[in-house]
Amino acid sequence: MKIATFNINGIKARIDALPQWLDEAAPDVALLQEIKSVDEAFPREIFQERGYNVETHGQKSFNGVAILSKYPLEDVIRGLPGDAEDEQARWIEATVVGQKALRICGLYLPNGNPCPGPKYEYKLAWMARMQARVAELLAEETPVLFAGDYNIIPQDEDAARPDAWREDALARQTSREAFRKIVNLGLTDAFRARVQGGDNYSFWDYQAGAWNRNDGIRIDHILLCPYAADLLQDVGIDREIRAREKPSDHVPVWVELAA
Repeated sequence: MKIATFNINGIKARIDALPQWLDEAAPDVALLQEIKSVDEAFPREIFQERGYNVETHGQKSFNGVAILSKYPLEDVIRGLPGDAEDEQARWIEATVVGQKALRICGLYLPNGNPCPGPKYEYKLAWMARMQARVAELLAEETPVLFAGDYNIIPQDEDAARPDAWREDALARQTSREAFRKIVNLGLTDAFRARVQGGDNYSFWDYQAGAWNRNDGIRIDHILLCPYAADLLQDVGIDREIRAREKPSDHVPVWVELAA
């Protein structure tokens, strides 16, 4: 089973590029972030005609997450538990029913800038809620993975210029510690389980020629529970689509799990 995560930075802007990538890469499951669309306006027919079941948790103009799956989806949950007043559409989870059931959690973790400040406090609080949800699912011994735009640079090798990010919300020590608390519950960073070293980025800013200079960062991650980690066969970053017409500032990251 091939599972990918892709921050598309707006479904309207990526209405041509996203289906093209799906046709080429053929993921069985694709987790999307920043769809920037309410559920009713999401163009699900484009994906349904390609054999995908579609579930969304949308929000007008901002945020928004979705799951596209060639397998049936059951027990869909929209919104990260732990704060009934949080209206930001950043979390969706469902059980993918293939040969083996797998819980899929798609997320768009808050950026947190500027920091310090309310946005950074929200980021850390959101991560604490995620930590609680991860612990809950692991305690249930549910086969599960967590994939999306984490807005976290885990370590220096995940940035072309690590010193430039020291005080940014994506790489502050407190942010990295919060990320490690989640991973240390028993999860595996799928990409780092197979690939070591730098120059493996998933995001390049639109500004200042970041793409041409390869001034990138790795902030899109797939974390696997022990069961899923045992099934890991391959990983990849579809870097080449960043050079295409009307690209997102992110590129897809994917894993291949044994059926």
